[in-house]
Amino acid sequence: MTQFPKIDTIINDSLQALENSKKQIYDIYESTREESNRINRELEETKQEVSQIINQVEQLEKKEKKARVHLMQVSRNFKQYTEDDIRNAYEQAQDLQLQLNDLRHREIMARFKRDQLERSLKNLEKTLEKAENMMSQLSVVLNYLSEDLQSISGQINEMQKMQNLGINIIRAQEDERKRVAREIHDGPAQLLANIVMRAEFCLKLLEKEPQKAQQELKDLQELVRKSLKDVRQIIFDLRPMVLDDLGLVAAVKRYLAEYKVQNNLETELVCLGTDKQYIPKTTEVAIFRIIQECLNNAQKHAEARHITIKIEIAEKKINAIIRDDGKGFDLHTVENDQQKENYGLINIRERVSLLNGKLDIQSTPGRGTTITLSIPISDE
Repeated sequence: MTQFPKIDTIINDSLQALENSKKQIYDIYESTREESNRINRELEETKQEVSQIINQVEQLEKKEKKARVHLMQVSRNFKQYTEDDIRNAYEQAQDLQLQLNDLRHREIMARFKRDQLERSLKNLEKTLEKAENMMSQLSVVLNYLSEDLQSISGQINEMQKMQNLGINIIRAQEDERKRVAREIHDGPAQLLANIVMRAEFCLKLLEKEPQKAQQELKDLQELVRKSLKDVRQIIFDLRPMVLDDLGLVAAVKRYLAEYKVQNNLETELVCLGTDKQYIPKTTEVAIFRIIQECLNNAQKHAEARHITIKIEIAEKKINAIIRDDGKGFDLHTVENDQQKENYGLINIRERVSLLNGKLDIQSTPGRGTTITLSIPISDE
């Protein structure tokens, strides 16, 4: 091996990098396993909390119903009751109704927390499985390289690509986590804090000005609805349920409808073929995310006014064309600009590459951008 000193150095460095990567994956696996156990415990506690709240709601509903019936009887026969009796009946019914509303709100939040924990647990379990597979694969690679160093020289470039791919995936995941955290902080978290303050204000109004309290409660109801809408939007951005339930075309249609309203852009969707054909979930998710990334780029950078998306589902592949009438760009200049990190284009290329697809990007300054991709359909 002395005649190939550079290759020896590269191989040894690569072996060391793989050993380090294996250790890092093991560390990730251990931390993920601990996090999975913690979330599993928290999930069980939350399920118990949901069950307890449901029982409390059922019991309180019975009491509240009796209180309303009693209040109706008092109201119909008010001459038979004293003023204190009427006031007590009204206050009791109102107090039970407020308690019931509070319990129902707690039930909604507890159910939402339970669902989020279940999703997180599933994602962690998938991560654990992937980490185990990666450690197993790395062990095989290390044994192979140790036994026959000559055969590795042609794989060095591919290994470098894999390393860069892993770094880009981790960076994309961190960027996504930051975005979600920022959206939750600026949206639902702020609204929930406002709801708490308004609820306290309503409690004070109920004692002093009950008439105004009714309007405040209506306003509070609208805040809750808006918070729920924001939460659902965040959930849809993370993983649109319609993608699992109805498939790629339905998910793209819904996303385009919301995208058009939010960004005031004209969109057009053309679908060819049948969406009843089986498409692997990984392929559906990849194409949906690519379209999502293209639309985000068109809105943020291209200043487009109209976007056309064409999806063709053939027997063995899916073709897609995303075209906008924005300001366009010089592809060579953008991809070689060291001062800008073009994560959008990188993510698109990596997703297509991982699925053995083909990608073509055509863009001219002042003439818009056309992105064409073709993904083969194969079994999972």
